Amino acid sequence: MLELNKSGTDRSEPGRLPAQDPGPDAAPDTRPAGDSPSSGPDAAADRVPLRPYLIAGAILCALYFLYAYFQYARFGSPSWDLGIFEQEVRAYAGFDAPVVDIKGPGYLILGDHFSPIVALLAPLYWIWPSAESLLFAQAALFALGAVIVGRTTQQILGGRSGLCVTVAYGLSWGIQEAVKADFHEIAFAVPLLALVCRALLLKRYTAALLWSLPLVLVKEDLGATVAVVGFLLFVYGRRLQGALLAAFGVAAFVVTLVVLIPAASSAGRYDYWTKIDKNGEQDVSMLDSVLGVLDSSVKIEMLVFLMGITAFMALRSPLTLLILPTLGWRLLSQDSNHWGMVWHYSAILMPVLFLALADGVRRSRGSHRPWLASYAKVAVPVAAAIAVAMTQHLPLRDLLRPDTYRTDDARSQAARAALDAIPAGSRVETDITLMAHLTSDRTVYWVGGAPGTAPDIVAINLDFGWSRPIQDPVAYAEQLHPEARYRLKHRGGSFVVMERTTPEPATIPGVRGD
Repeated sequence: MLELNKSGTDRSEPGRLPAQDPGPDAAPDTRPAGDSPSSGPDAAADRVPLRPYLIAGAILCALYFLYAYFQYARFGSPSWDLGIFEQEVRAYAGFDAPVVDIKGPGYLILGDHFSPIVALLAPLYWIWPSAESLLFAQAALFALGAVIVGRTTQQILGGRSGLCVTVAYGLSWGIQEAVKADFHEIAFAVPLLALVCRALLLKRYTAALLWSLPLVLVKEDLGATVAVVGFLLFVYGRRLQGALLAAFGVAAFVVTLVVLIPAASSAGRYDYWTKIDKNGEQDVSMLDSVLGVLDSSVKIEMLVFLMGITAFMALRSPLTLLILPTLGWRLLSQDSNHWGMVWHYSAILMPVLFLALADGVRRSRGSHRPWLASYAKVAVPVAAAIAVAMTQHLPLRDLLRPDTYRTDDARSQAARAALDAIPAGSRVETDITLMAHLTSDRTVYWVGGAPGTAPDIVAINLDFGWSRPIQDPVAYAEQLHPEARYRLKHRGGSFVVMERTTPEPATIPGVRGD
């Protein structure tokens, strides 16, 4: 897979981006006319061994999955997203429409985000029908990105630079925070973008075009990124391919947001426009959004750390243009969750930035500026050192703490007891704490998000962080569902399970009759 479209003419000279202007800092090429890039000792760059990178990738995959698994086992999911994606994959695995009841009874998830690529996880889910399978898949996809980024770097720069960049990428804050945030569809974009950048750097332009096409199936905004790939192909001399790909990316972006998502949405629109034009209940004009792209120290900090993890050498590469569409919508957003260094939003930027680092070093090695040429010699180990140093403040540091591996604490035991009190096949309304542990064999609703359904079970964690403490759980359940009556079935620690005592409604919202 990594050698797609490989040919003798595709081999590039280490130290120069093929068919591109090396820039004003590059030294002149003094190689005698007739010398071929593939005829000298540099041809060995195309024979970089794969095994060390597979080993490194396996180690990273184990670390990512270990962290995610124990977070899940300790009932520490940070959001409802893992439950949402399991419901989606479970539907695909059953050859059903991707209905996600957590978002609302009968909610078609393609009307929220357009990510049909997650259907590829259905075969894994047949074998391993659990949210854990999604966590493993994400760990493997992130690790695959590390293999591609590291090996490509060694092909370009030689020496031990590849393994250094593998470490820097593997421990980067964007990847670590995405692991902490549980599974998200962008896991597929990480290796795809790594392959796109690899192909661009190795002058495999047709491969770059082909690898970029599936990005439009990962998430609705990535059509804009595909358009930038087309722009780069155009600049690199593949004008027809570049123009067609750019047009395809723009068309996919527009059609997905204006046609496909509204057609699948019960509201008939793309709901996330409000992230840009509304701040709470206050309307925000597009001009104000644009003028406010750098109106927060959190945004500036994110930008500094995005470039800083590459020792700022990514700024020397045109590949960095590929991060602009994602950064654009994040900086325009009024939602502060999109601005900073947490959650999963920066993961897709990591393979681009670290391959831009490799390209930036290559472009700078022959610079006429002595300080830049000297800095290029140490930029890769500096980036690796930055990644290792930052890890002491990032999620994977928890793997060094014994408490991480304890799943027999009182809270976890109480949560498992609550799960045991919920029959398989039942319809359950619950909060984030138990949600992803129920979605494999129950119909699960978000607490307060399923009016009129009279679920069989209402299960809540009283310590979840409610705006108002819940004093009477049974009364709370009946407040949510005045059409039904409930009784206390189980209580242990902070977990309460109530079951419905009245008959199931003849018609349940979002549930079709047989």
